[in-house]
Amino acid sequence: MITAKEHIEKISVESFRDRIATVDETGKRKWVFAQKPKGKFYKWRTRLSWIYFTLFFGTPFLHIDGRPLFLFNITEAKFILFTKVFWPQDFFIFGLGMIAFIFFIILFTAAFGRLFCGWACPQTNFMEMMFRKLEYLVEGDRNRQKMLDRAPWTGKKIFKKSVKHILFFALAFIISNFFLSYVIGIKQLGEIISEPVSEHVVGFSAIILFSIVFYAVYAYFREYACTVVCPYGRLQGVLLDKNSMVVAYDYKRGEPRGLAKKFEANDFGDCIDCFQCVNVCPTGIDIRNGVQMECVGCTACIDACDNVMEKIGKPKGLIRYASENSIETGQPLHYTSRMKMYTLLCGIVVLILAAILFTRKDVDATVMRTPGMLYQERGTDSISNLYNIKLANKTTEPINLTVKLEDATGKIEVIGKPFIEIAQEGQGSGSFFVVLPRQTVKERKTKLSVGLYNGEEKLATVSTNFLGPVAD
Repeated sequence: MITAKEHIEKISVESFRDRIATVDETGKRKWVFAQKPKGKFYKWRTRLSWIYFTLFFGTPFLHIDGRPLFLFNITEAKFILFTKVFWPQDFFIFGLGMIAFIFFIILFTAAFGRLFCGWACPQTNFMEMMFRKLEYLVEGDRNRQKMLDRAPWTGKKIFKKSVKHILFFALAFIISNFFLSYVIGIKQLGEIISEPVSEHVVGFSAIILFSIVFYAVYAYFREYACTVVCPYGRLQGVLLDKNSMVVAYDYKRGEPRGLAKKFEANDFGDCIDCFQCVNVCPTGIDIRNGVQMECVGCTACIDACDNVMEKIGKPKGLIRYASENSIETGQPLHYTSRMKMYTLLCGIVVLILAAILFTRKDVDATVMRTPGMLYQERGTDSISNLYNIKLANKTTEPINLTVKLEDATGKIEVIGKPFIEIAQEGQGSGSFFVVLPRQTVKERKTKLSVGLYNGEEKLATVSTNFLGPVAD
């Protein structure tokens, strides 16, 4: 049986790491004809993908109190997460969220490898569970696709290729519509669809542009989105260690490869070198070469190898979820203390994000003294300051905002109407004077607390400074 050291030396002299698996020595692309996987992992991934598609296509229709569950309106700088509205002044929350998300990715990858890519990534789900299945339906499995690709351009080939690409573009068009609904909302998308194109030139152009992009990605670019564009594969190279859970080949059990003939001494390992793990790989790699950047953890090679092991009467699990240490020692993968700690930290990060989202105030207000203005004397016994207030209403109801002093003797005079009108999910502004008795102003700057009320309901308290004369 080959030792770990011999296996590492064998791999080190090979050139598979000199370039990605889908590019040959001349730099020309090698098209991946992936064989359709069969097995328990593929069945579970299919079931989870239907849940994912249900959420993706169903969420835009889900409204609570007239507000969508998610909206990412970049043009209006308006974002809705779990029915909570976020405006530009909330971008610090997105900053914290991004930091927390990156931290989560680091922890998750260090513990569980590229599990997200194979099971939850939109690129993988759409490619393998939609477009690839359409390709199987029209052109057949791997061998039929290869034969069709090499065949001359007959009427049959033109028909099949045309049908496939028409279906691909139609599916890309549907996806682009729903993708756009997350940007502008399903109601506005309905207007673009139902009303004349001349009234929605920009919206219709966006749909066509997204359709072309999605079609190009899933019809031609394909696995390059994961192996060339996505930085996640490169990140895992520095995030993984010997205890990370990855899709791995048990070289100690499988090497040397080969199938013993009848009456011949069986000096071979369990791997019969059938290349089924390579044939089903959507990124074209050989998992037996070890952990590679291109591996998206889709488990197709596990199902393929298990099917072969079952046919030749060998134990399953030659390719399985494992860590480098578990392969080295022969022990099953353990949920180590390190993985438990990372999982706990991931949970804490999620809780922090949830707390930020759900404890955010419904009304944001900024109160500032009018720039360039000093205090004003009101007769002999009062002093006033002029303030500007900017407000963001994140509720689904309009607000008539009144402003009151919370902890000082004095009054507030709103310029114009006695209250400030703010439309639902809108923004507003106003100006007001704070008038204080002269005898209460003891310092150059006096701290004030201003209460914001919608009728009798207190919405928020804002702190500001009151400028007075220099004390004698």
